[in-house]
Amino acid sequence: MIYYIADMHFGHKNVIGFDGRPFADVELMDEVIINNWNERVTNEDTVYVLGDAFFKGEERSIEIMKRLNGHKRLIQGNHDRVHGRLRFQWEAINEYEEITDGDHFVVMSHYPMMFYKSQHYKAVMLYGHVHNTREWILIEKWQQELLKMGIPAKIINVGCMMEYMRFTPRTLNEILKGYSSWAEQNVDKLIASLEEQDT
Repeated sequence: MIYYIADMHFGHKNVIGFDGRPFADVELMDEVIINNWNERVTNEDTVYVLGDAFFKGEERSIEIMKRLNGHKRLIQGNHDRVHGRLRFQWEAINEYEEITDGDHFVVMSHYPMMFYKSQHYKAVMLYGHVHNTREWILIEKWQQELLKMGIPAKIINVGCMMEYMRFTPRTLNEILKGYSSWAEQNVDKLIASLEEQDT
């Protein structure tokens, strides 16, 4: 099985307030994400982490990596420091990756792309980086503009804090279904709130 997740920010106290994460402290956040991960992922599975796995502290990061099940592949983000011993905990470290997952061609980057490989052939673009911020809403707005222009766009934020991720690695089918359900109910309201702020 293949799973995806981004922006766990293990060890990052300030991200709790930044994202509105429902944790009393960073220790609880780290443990919940580790437990959620290991409840889903077996040692035969592969997890693509789309950046910003850890915030700081190589020893603590290595300790956490050793506790996480599965084959772990990093799509490097701006907070990933992997030039020390931590780099040996990852099976692969890349800034960009493409795979086929079931019937889908998947493009992965820490950073969102509006135009990506095989976009017109049902490809999916997975990313992180922008968390649940104004920048993320802007990406959702641009995606809607692309769709209105007849340009296919499946550009999905797999940050762990997203409602359809819930601090848990997810399969592509889970992400597609969860994002679609979430977007149907929320994306228009979010874009309207963004446009209101700009007037």
